[in-house]
Amino acid sequence: MKKYILLLAVILSTSSLYAQEFSPVDKSPMDAAFFPADAAKRAFRKGVTEPKIRVLYGRPSLKDRNIFTTEDKKKDGITVYGKSWRLGANESTELLLMQDAMIGDKLVKAGRYSIVVTPTEKEWTFHINSENDGWGNYSHKPELDVVTVSVPVTMDSESLEQLSITMYSPNKDNTVHLKTGWGKYRTELPIVLK
Repeated sequence: MKKYILLLAVILSTSSLYAQEFSPVDKSPMDAAFFPADAAKRAFRKGVTEPKIRVLYGRPSLKDRNIFTTEDKKKDGITVYGKSWRLGANESTELLLMQDAMIGDKLVKAGRYSIVVTPTEKEWTFHINSENDGWGNYSHKPELDVVTVSVPVTMDSESLEQLSITMYSPNKDNTVHLKTGWGKYRTELPIVLK
């Protein structure tokens, strides 16, 4: 009996040596935005349709920092005006179109794309890019942009601590606005579903 207890103790003590350690919780958690907004809950709710668009993105927090700066100094801002930015944190922001759509004046086929933004004080230029699964915008190759669209920036009275993306149809039709907000900045990229 002592041999069995000793054997069991040895097995239990060595098995913990091979246990996988979990990574700590990320400071910028991953989130998803759907259109229609309830599409992710379709398995639990009657009458909810399949998603037509999904965006996966990291949600960085302001933490008393400026979002933008005019110089490449991290202490002054998170990203620099005029330089491409992944529109989020960590992995590249992913746009999944479940059907073809018009973005700007270009027909974009259903599929997975990355979103990179070049911000200025008055407008943000959205680059819908065919390269996926990158980290940040380090892999952004402008020659792989499927479409590039500039939209105006507006300022809101409410400040959002974390980057937020939502989608809605202002006229309840096939035009969907991909709305982005962080701090007091707001942009809306129209996407027309085909």
